[in-house]
Amino acid sequence: MTTLPRDSILSRHHWRVGEVAWVLAALACYFVFPQYLALGTSVLVMVVLVLSFDLLLGFSGVLSLGHAVFFGLGAFAAGWLSLAGWTEPVSAVVVAGIASAALAAVIGPFLLRLTGLPLMMVTLALGVLVFEAAHKATTITGGDDGLAGIQFAPILGLFEWGLGGATAYLYTLAWLCVIFVLLKRVVSSPFGVMLQGVRENPARMRLIGNRVLPHLTLAYVISGAVAGMAGALFTQANAFVGLGVLAVDTSIDALVMLVLGGIGGLHGALVGAPVYMLLKHFSSQWNPFYWMLIIGVLLILVVLMGRGGLLGMLRSLMRRARKDAA
Repeated sequence: MTTLPRDSILSRHHWRVGEVAWVLAALACYFVFPQYLALGTSVLVMVVLVLSFDLLLGFSGVLSLGHAVFFGLGAFAAGWLSLAGWTEPVSAVVVAGIASAALAAVIGPFLLRLTGLPLMMVTLALGVLVFEAAHKATTITGGDDGLAGIQFAPILGLFEWGLGGATAYLYTLAWLCVIFVLLKRVVSSPFGVMLQGVRENPARMRLIGNRVLPHLTLAYVISGAVAGMAGALFTQANAFVGLGVLAVDTSIDALVMLVLGGIGGLHGALVGAPVYMLLKHFSSQWNPFYWMLIIGVLLILVVLMGRGGLLGMLRSLMRRARKDAA
């Protein structure tokens, strides 16, 4: 998979303009498509999850197929907090992120000693084991029925959770903006540059005296925390959490969204997740049996026609435009 440098398509100024335009478009959808706010909230939650995956894969070069473990833990943690009487939503998201980060800190130093196919298979097996364990632990997870009866207090004591999903949409969008800004600070810091060096050539980084495993573990912890926060947002928006949040399909969907948008730079999540989620929703309504064929064809076309996903295709188009203008 080819990573996409942060400034390979546009200048940093243009990136900032694009980010602001994306947020304004999301706000415009709130007013223009009020009937799709529940779907829009799901899209925003998946953008947060894919951002966490991009930090791990796009900047660290770590391909994990068990990332749904952190998403699911965050989702269940928010549900458990609500059922235990802790209904303040903002702090619940933070606690869910801390819980997922703690799990990542425990298993990261062991998993990240592996690379390539062994790492993929071990993380896949871990995801399957956690899913099966959650399925059996009905007293904790609710089993096939999931956790129901989840309620949260008004956001900041002011904004009630309505049935239309308006509050959940804006709340999730606000969290997305905060997380995106924080992750941009992380990847543009010396730590982020170090991660990219590890991704490109870990042996050389060790040779010049850098400790690779601690840096990868920290990236894994941050990624797990963000995934857990995405899971908490999922629970709060839906007032329900089921075993699907722990399914391997969740990790695979996040990977497909990232590849579709473009790996590296964090911007691929802003493109890939909405395109995948919206295409999945409307194509499944058109044909509930063959919607995956449509997504598969699109993914093949994107991979073949543009290096770096949809953003890579944009880069190719801009290069052609520059040549024509010259």
